[in-house]
Amino acid sequence: MKVSKQDQKLLAIWAADCAEHVLPYFEKKYPEDNRPKKAIETLQAWIDTGVFKMAVIRGSSLAAHAAAREARKDSAAQFAARAAGQAVATAHVPSHSIGAAWYGIKAVNAAGADVDKERKWQYQHLPKHLRQFILQLAKKRPALAKLLRYPAA
Repeated sequence: MKVSKQDQKLLAIWAADCAEHVLPYFEKKYPEDNRPKKAIETLQAWIDTGVFKMAVIRGSSLAAHAAAREARKDSAAQFAARAAGQAVATAHVPSHSIGAAWYGIKAVNAAGADVDKERKWQYQHLPKHLRQFILQLAKKRPALAKLLRYPAA
């Protein structure tokens, strides 16, 4: 399913929301490291202006993923940083938006928080007309579908 530029921006807003929702897990453990936050800010700048510079988008994504690699393995902080790295990549490829949601749920799970509440929050924030797109992406990746468990649109 191909999405329009407008829908890509809506997916980017959703991805940024998903990443920002779990960002405190990273910031609490690594308050001096702003790479994941910068990735979300970079995505927000693209959403606001439409100005796309691949080097900036890619650099922000790679920096957030580097922060994740430096965080404790399988921790809420690591997954939160990965959510930010996936979110900013939505400016380049819309399907990266699901990565922000997936890592967001992984962050909540690693923190021992309410995963069902996070799933519901994510699904409620996903524009209704894009739910089928996300469900199709999840269907192609069983690990995503198993973790996300969004209701059928």
